Amino acid sequence: MPMPGGSADDIPWDENPLAPYKKPEKSRKKPKLKSKQPPMRQTYSKSAEDAVPRPRMRPTPESNVAPSFQQSERHEILAKENVLVGIMFGSKALVQLIANPWIGPLTNKIGYTLPMFAGFVIMFLSTIMFAFGSSYGTLWFARAMQGIGSACTSTSGMGMLAQAYPDDAERGSAMGIALGGLALGVLVGPPYGGVLYQWAGKELPFILLALLALFDGSLQFLVLQPKVDRGEPEGSTIRQLAKDPYIIVAAGAITIGNLGIAMLEPSLPLWMMETWQAGSLERGAAFLPASISYLIGTNIFGPLAHKIGRWLSAFIGLVVIGFCLLSIPSATSVTGLIFPNLFMGFSIGMIDASMFPLMGYLVDLRHVGVYGSIYAIADAAFCFAFALGPFFSGPLVKSVGFPTMMYLIAIINFAYAPLMFLLRNPPPINREEDRNDTQVTNYGTEHDGKILGHDVTRMEGYQYDY
Repeated sequence: MPMPGGSADDIPWDENPLAPYKKPEKSRKKPKLKSKQPPMRQTYSKSAEDAVPRPRMRPTPESNVAPSFQQSERHEILAKENVLVGIMFGSKALVQLIANPWIGPLTNKIGYTLPMFAGFVIMFLSTIMFAFGSSYGTLWFARAMQGIGSACTSTSGMGMLAQAYPDDAERGSAMGIALGGLALGVLVGPPYGGVLYQWAGKELPFILLALLALFDGSLQFLVLQPKVDRGEPEGSTIRQLAKDPYIIVAAGAITIGNLGIAMLEPSLPLWMMETWQAGSLERGAAFLPASISYLIGTNIFGPLAHKIGRWLSAFIGLVVIGFCLLSIPSATSVTGLIFPNLFMGFSIGMIDASMFPLMGYLVDLRHVGVYGSIYAIADAAFCFAFALGPFFSGPLVKSVGFPTMMYLIAIINFAYAPLMFLLRNPPPINREEDRNDTQVTNYGTEHDGKILGHDVTRMEGYQYDY
């Protein structure tokens, strides 16, 4: 609309009192530049004069601010965590070590089926506590409960196999298969937990394990029908068996052979985190070669060790484990751990598949053929390694470092290996002396089988007519 008296450009707006208030020139804001490039980008130009320094970020281990200090601080944090993890790992083995001297004689008196069923009930309850527990004390208590359950199941299971298979060769094959199941539990645990924890959190792995324990316990209840069976003669006591030097050497081979993997379970994942910042999937997968090769080794050397000599199988296994432990600290990635863990798991399988049947053979040869106490000693030797390993790996890593700890365990394996020659041909003990030391009781069964030997074969839950 045209304005009277001329155009809008001719009106003196500065002198008009109705004109909008106009700020002085100095107080005005500068108009925004109409540019395709946002103004913030101009502050990050490459020129030294126009560059605006970015805000300083929070320092990380990769930053250049005091890298040596941050690396040492990270090492201290992981070392403290290593001690706590070691105590958590070792509590189960320590409680199992304490419970074994009680479970072994108990199985001699009431049979094997009832303690085995009770062990799976305890394992189910402790696994549920792991799934829903959050505090360190609750998790430690659940881990300790697993020690009682494992003492019941391991001692009863091995004693039941030794009694069901009196022939030495068949016994070795059966125990090799059983130790393969032990491999799936002991050594598949880290990769199983690492993968499921990575994708589903803490609860799912333990819930699945609890369901598995419940299923296994139900099968035992239906098939074995747990009950008290007093049909066993009274066997040699644990004190009598522990005085036998050949049993001590065989039990020591089980301990030394498993000591390396027991030291690695709590310390290797933390060393991987500190060395090349490995994730939880890598830390769990590091033990996968050992678990697979242990499963293969126990099934192969169950029958094979009886043919070549169980002492020779254990000797080779201890030497190979020593070389594997020497090579682990030189690994720079998870692929560098494949072959050392592969051969170490296979060698542990050689030792366990040789020494567990040999313990039963030594009882048949030198003592009374009742197997609860001897497999309590064998399981205690196994647990002794997994109690020493976690409890001492943390302080050793903190004091001497991970590589030095591996070298020390390797030297122990090399030093113990020559003792296997003592098991080449163990002499029998005079049975007349054994009768004077051990009272043999016949619980109402009159038969002409040999009481003091492995000729009497009984399985709980079955009726025998002599």
